[in-house]
Amino acid sequence: MIRLPDPLLKTIADEAEDAYPMECCGLFAGRREDTGGDVLITRVQPSPNVADGDRRKSFLVDAKIQFDMMRELGDGPERIVGHYHSHPDHAARPSDRDKQSVYYPDHVWVIIGLEDGHTKEVAAYLFDQTAERFHQVEIVTDNPGN
Repeated sequence: MIRLPDPLLKTIADEAEDAYPMECCGLFAGRREDTGGDVLITRVQPSPNVADGDRRKSFLVDAKIQFDMMRELGDGPERIVGHYHSHPDHAARPSDRDKQSVYYPDHVWVIIGLEDGHTKEVAAYLFDQTAERFHQVEIVTDNPGN
């Protein structure tokens, strides 16, 4: 399960809509809960999409953003626990390109699916290295059902 507070969910959805028709991207800081491996997301760090090629179909988090965040988090309890990106005019499901881009297999992947520039769905995934595929995990917000 991924705990993603409503204000952070709104931040990434707004960013995805603002970036449309390009993909947006960014990082999550947080911590893994001791029980069951749940992930609590405590911070969102947007990044420019620095992907080469068609940014409507690909994303790349700026390495400077990632290194700055790692340095800022230091030895504290929070770590980079995942990232997010959008799929303009596509479902919030991992693409083949996403599968080829799994550099941190323990990170949470949150994907914002957009339709005509509006958020249609948000979904979270973890990558199963053994099966070499993503599996969807539940997102819990501050107001379940909203």
